[in-house]
Amino acid sequence: MRARRQRRRGIKLKHLGMIRKGKTTRRPPPKKPSNNQKDPVGVYCRVRPLGAEDEECCIEVISNTTIQLHAPDGLKANRNGEFKETQYSFKKVFGIKTTQRELFADVAKPLVEDLIHCKNGLLFTYGVTGSGKTYTMTGSPGQGGLLPRSLDMIFNSIGPYQAKRYVFKPDDKNGMEVQNQVDALLDRQKRDSQTSVPKTPTTRRTDPEFADMISPEEACKAGGVDEDSSYSVFVSYIEIYNNYIYDLLEETPFDPIKPKPPQSKILREDQNHNMYVAGCTEVEVKSTEEAFEVFWRGQKKRRIANTQLNRESSRSHSVFIIKLAQAPLDADGDTVLQDKSQVNVSQLCLVDLAGSERTSRTRAEGSRLREAGNINQSLMTLRTCIEVLRENQMCGTNKMVPYRDSKVTHLFKNYFDGEGKVRMVVCVNPKADDYEETLLVMRFAEMTQEVEVARPVDRPICGFAAGRRQRNQAFKDELTHRLEERGGPVDGESPTVLNQLLQSFHPLPPCEISGPNDDVTLPRLIEALEKRHKIRQMMVEEYNKTANMLKSVLQEQDSNLLSKENFIQEQRGRLGEKDKMIQNQKNEIDRLEKKSKMLEYKIDILQKTTNIYEEDKRSLQHELESREQRLQREMSEKRRMETRMQGIVTDAKLKWEKECERRVNAKQLEMQNKLWVKDEKLKQLKAIVTEGKTENRQPQRPSREKDKVAAKRSVSPSPVPTGPLVRPLHRRSHSAGGERWVDHKPTTNVDLDTVLQPNIPNAIKVNAPNEKALSKCDKYVLTHQEFASDGEIQTKLIKGEVFKTRGGGQAVQFTDIETLKQENPLAASRKRRSSETGPDGEPMERNWTDVETRCSVAVEMRAGSSLGPGYQHHGYPKRRKP
Repeated sequence: MRARRQRRRGIKLKHLGMIRKGKTTRRPPPKKPSNNQKDPVGVYCRVRPLGAEDEECCIEVISNTTIQLHAPDGLKANRNGEFKETQYSFKKVFGIKTTQRELFADVAKPLVEDLIHCKNGLLFTYGVTGSGKTYTMTGSPGQGGLLPRSLDMIFNSIGPYQAKRYVFKPDDKNGMEVQNQVDALLDRQKRDSQTSVPKTPTTRRTDPEFADMISPEEACKAGGVDEDSSYSVFVSYIEIYNNYIYDLLEETPFDPIKPKPPQSKILREDQNHNMYVAGCTEVEVKSTEEAFEVFWRGQKKRRIANTQLNRESSRSHSVFIIKLAQAPLDADGDTVLQDKSQVNVSQLCLVDLAGSERTSRTRAEGSRLREAGNINQSLMTLRTCIEVLRENQMCGTNKMVPYRDSKVTHLFKNYFDGEGKVRMVVCVNPKADDYEETLLVMRFAEMTQEVEVARPVDRPICGFAAGRRQRNQAFKDELTHRLEERGGPVDGESPTVLNQLLQSFHPLPPCEISGPNDDVTLPRLIEALEKRHKIRQMMVEEYNKTANMLKSVLQEQDSNLLSKENFIQEQRGRLGEKDKMIQNQKNEIDRLEKKSKMLEYKIDILQKTTNIYEEDKRSLQHELESREQRLQREMSEKRRMETRMQGIVTDAKLKWEKECERRVNAKQLEMQNKLWVKDEKLKQLKAIVTEGKTENRQPQRPSREKDKVAAKRSVSPSPVPTGPLVRPLHRRSHSAGGERWVDHKPTTNVDLDTVLQPNIPNAIKVNAPNEKALSKCDKYVLTHQEFASDGEIQTKLIKGEVFKTRGGGQAVQFTDIETLKQENPLAASRKRRSSETGPDGEPMERNWTDVETRCSVAVEMRAGSSLGPGYQHHGYPKRRKP
């Protein structure tokens, strides 16, 4: 065993070394003929009937191309319009009364015609579980679906031109080989010897599952079938479950005790970069019944596997592949041309996708929940691929399409790259319970039909003359007829022609001999026969010349006829191309018209949506403006309140500052008055003590210097002079004149709200003096505020004249001061009154201790005064403000 392993390892290493030494590179794909024409993915919609008549419906068919979804009563429409009534357009909508035959004629019949003309096709059904996908694809007895009708149309079209079994043989690399007659015969004898393989039935089966799927009157066939080609049909049936591929036609031994799970298959890429399932069973079928029997055999195997593995059939994708191999006949029109490059293989894939409902609706748990998630992931990958294709085509981007994320998209990626037509039948259930899932299906379908797929090009046609099969068949029939009726001595000549030739000779002379000495009859007969022989030779030579000439003429005519047929065929091909171009242009016009209608409809919907959004915008704008106005009012009210509170705080602050200053001044005045009273008492006491010593002295008037000192000690207003007051600097105010004034009012001044206000007309008001204002005026006034001794604010107008300086500047010389003072008449008098009086009602001596009283009277000495050597009061009282 070890030696055997080492030999294997050595062979592998040697093989790897050969590969590395050769440095083989991947062969580039063959250049495909370019085709800029593209067709959108054909998306159709089919609505199944409701299960019960009283069941709520959420789908309404508006026209043959449009359906409308409206939310059921149980769902409330939210604000963004997700559950509002929406309309979706398709290439065609099939209602509940549509028959299977009508659906097939519009959807699958063009794909079958393309299959016969060497073009690929992909048809898949999409929808939630219970929407009618399997019924649409398979059908029921008497109501065959798309699959049996496609098979029936194929065999009705190519039935007379089918090759014998095993003439075409798969090469296990997604290609076909052509076997010779001997190999094909040996394979047929081998098949006939195997009793396990059922032969092609000659009559329709009686199995009720697929009996009478299609009635004879509903049978149809394709036109334009190439009679000079030979055809063979191969079918395969696979299942994609949990992202694994299983072959449903694979013959595996069945073990009832311990059944083995089916083996999964892998995807490979052929030499043309087309994807295929490696090792998949391909069965050659020769009739509709045989093909459908193979299909049901796979269906039964699928049901058995689902039962054994306890899984749902609706959670897997089934793919039925029909391959049509065709090759031209040789020049004789008898056998298939033994050239693999001339074999054309086209295929039609019929796909029944799994249900697209969400995993929450499947009610699965555990491993089945994970499997359902994988199925949904594959459908999500399909949606993602469609979205990326749509974005690349509409926006001009070059994003990579994630085909490899799922087996379904990876298997069919060639179709989206331009290898064939793609059509989708969206099956919907109108019941209200499936509304949300149906809404997602509609959105995916609407996005899918915006994807465009490159139109497949025509395959090259073999260069042999047309009509080979008919000519060969006519030759065989004529040869058989000749062999049956042949009877003349001349090769190929009839008795009538022989008689005409014999009558053209001269009659023979009498052949009777009169005797032995008759020398005339025999020489005469010999001469006649020689003449006839010469004539015959001349006729044979002439006949050969004429035959050769006729043969050359026929060959020339045949060549001319062949060239004319080729020219006619070429012209027909051009005409067909023109017809196809015209038809394509008509289809393009129809598509553009439908697209234009769809776009108009979308524009209407967008316009309605825009109007709704505009109304919402206006209402929101109005609400925003009202809220802004309210906010502005609140802000202005807030500012007014702040200003008001600041004013209140400022007034209260000024009031309390005045009150505090007034109280402080009053307290100071009270303390000074007390101090002065004490001084007066001391003076009186001193006067009493020194009265005896000074009796002989003359009374003198108190010195003015003492009064001045006393006046300095007092903070009360100075006494009013007895004479007129002389103010040498006082001038009459020129405020009413025509001079220009600079009115300087600092920003710190307080508005006193007095009746008398300084008003200077023709003045420039400034908060701070500047040279520009001073250069324009000749007078200057400063409004200054300060606290008086009683705590009130007094205003001073400091006036001056403006002069120009030598340096070009301006200077102010102050000349006058005007004072404006405000007093409260309700305030208590500042005079200190004594509560004690003498017996005669006159005040006692302490009344004269009040500062204001002492300062507002003149003092004169009088004899007998208790204050000293005779003080007599005869002064002027203090003038008070009104």
